[in-house]
Amino acid sequence: MSRPQQAKLTTADHNGVSVIQSQAHATSSSSSLPAAVAGLQQVPQLVPANPSAAGGKALPPSKMKKPSVDKDSEEYRQRRERNNLAVKKSRMRSKQKAMDTQQRVNELKEENERLEAKIKLLSKELSVLKDLFLEHAHNLADNVQPPAAVDGASPVPNGAPANGQ
Repeated sequence: MSRPQQAKLTTADHNGVSVIQSQAHATSSSSSLPAAVAGLQQVPQLVPANPSAAGGKALPPSKMKKPSVDKDSEEYRQRRERNNLAVKKSRMRSKQKAMDTQQRVNELKEENERLEAKIKLLSKELSVLKDLFLEHAHNLADNVQPPAAVDGASPVPNGAPANGQ
């Protein structure tokens, strides 16, 4: 089985890039390739029209020369007008976003101040309630006196022998 030969067709593009298309031809008459396979072998390739320029490397789009535009033309004026409107709209959106953000910051600051005031109030209330509870607990402890012991012995729980047996 032999390799197909490729004939190259070169067409120049107006952007300084040449397009090389290759077509495959089968050399053997007994083996004919289907049309789908032949179609897959036709691959267009982009190569610079002047390979010696820029060391054989293609220029990035930002470095390519832009076609000169007549600044007096109607198309140029319309493009500038559309661009100016787009810039104005973008700046308005940016200002609105900044204003919305500032408003949200102010709302959050106010909420934070309210919450801090509430924390202060609740802390005072907790302190008062703790003091009341401790005072009440102290009063209960003072009111409950152990029964006076006879002969200096400690009180004995009910049902327990006094001598420890």
